[in-house]
Amino acid sequence: MSTDSPKVPLDDASLQPSHLCQVDASDLTAALRSGRLSASRLVDASLARIEQRDPSLRAFITVCAQEARQQAEAADRALASGAPAGPLCGLPIAIKDNTRTAGLRTTFGSRAYADHVPAADDLVVSRLRQAGAIILGKTNTPEFASGAVCTNALCGPTANPWNTLYSTGGSSGGSAAAVADGMVALAQGTDMGGSVRTPASFCHIVGFRPSLGRIPNVPKSSLWSAFGMHGLLTRSVRDAALMFNAIAGPDPRDPLSMLGAQPSGAPHRAWRVACSADLGVTAIHSDVRAVFESALDRLRHAGMPLTREHPQTNADAVRHAFLTLGTAGAYYAHHELYEKHRDQLTPSFRWNVERGAGLSAQELLLAEQERGQVYQSFQQFFEHHDILVTVSASVPPFLNSITDVTEIEGEPMRDILDYLRITYLVSLTGLPCLSLPGGFTADGLPVGLQLVAGPGRDAQLLEFAQHLEQLGFAYQVPTSSRAQA
Repeated sequence: MSTDSPKVPLDDASLQPSHLCQVDASDLTAALRSGRLSASRLVDASLARIEQRDPSLRAFITVCAQEARQQAEAADRALASGAPAGPLCGLPIAIKDNTRTAGLRTTFGSRAYADHVPAADDLVVSRLRQAGAIILGKTNTPEFASGAVCTNALCGPTANPWNTLYSTGGSSGGSAAAVADGMVALAQGTDMGGSVRTPASFCHIVGFRPSLGRIPNVPKSSLWSAFGMHGLLTRSVRDAALMFNAIAGPDPRDPLSMLGAQPSGAPHRAWRVACSADLGVTAIHSDVRAVFESALDRLRHAGMPLTREHPQTNADAVRHAFLTLGTAGAYYAHHELYEKHRDQLTPSFRWNVERGAGLSAQELLLAEQERGQVYQSFQQFFEHHDILVTVSASVPPFLNSITDVTEIEGEPMRDILDYLRITYLVSLTGLPCLSLPGGFTADGLPVGLQLVAGPGRDAQLLEFAQHLEQLGFAYQVPTSSRAQA
């Protein structure tokens, strides 16, 4: 190890366990590399936090403490040797339990897979391991990532660290709770219609869904499928960039990744920012809208010019495109499981599979055409704007006793996915988007800002989000966590 700079004693007050669990990954990485902190100590702090908090939060389905400690010892040896170390070396992370991990139980939140142990990692997990990350366990998800509430027959419901009566949202709710409450520094999630952004909004953290193809999806049954994607849940924007840079990049087994856009070039200084709470397609809860307007006032006060504009799309076409393509994919991937285990499956998952059955080729092609029209509208919009600011969820966190969001302030939702329209509209485009802490309702519940950038502008999006973070739109320790830390 280099001796260019003196070590700070490991008992330094800033590195006490209660503090370690709220420090962002970038600072932890610096402490690990400088020798101020050992991976073993960091992992022990995270495991102690899980032991203390997870019985009430239920963020994890599986915890692998022994394996994590072994990985930490190996990371400490690597760091001490001075050998090249991966960018995430020694950092504790969590993996959503719909993502395969070799030798580590992967249930997909389903009783049908309660004892399933994959033989191989999904590519995103392999890349995280290669980057030096230490996997502490698998986080809770509704069955096959299908549901508004993060619960299943094996675990849950996951409780929101800000108020344990409330939901973390679906479907990466376990990962979001684990990051927000200080159990891990980073977590992986997946996002089709908003499954990273909604939990990030509900838990007051950062949730990043990169451009289509930037993080390869291997394996997948339909190689040209362009819907569900890997996403990142972190406590800061720079952590999202750190994790993203460690795992992004093409892989020939995912053809869409070979088409992925490269990072944008020079930094921006004069941002062209448009804003719209509802994007013209959905109802927004008044509490969410109030936080959104307050956030815009803060941006204007900071000298940021804003225009009230959004891409022009047809709400009915947006709904038809997403439901058709999403449920067709659910039926294609799971119809055999559905036929075999239908009585064991959750209602929301059954609904997705059943709605996808019997769709005609004409309906699928129409949905693809509608999706293309949505993309073209956004692409043309971003010829004249750099960033679009909207909300990350149409509703604030709701009680865990609510199984599905069926109305917003008296306005009925047309189906169990309709409340996600503010996020699944953006999903249809494949554009980079990020949920950033935006503020709190009068009841103290978190609300996120959804930031969207143009095609391939992931770096520009992260730069803008970090600018907002510096203006105060940033992670805070949940009140319940602060009281029990």
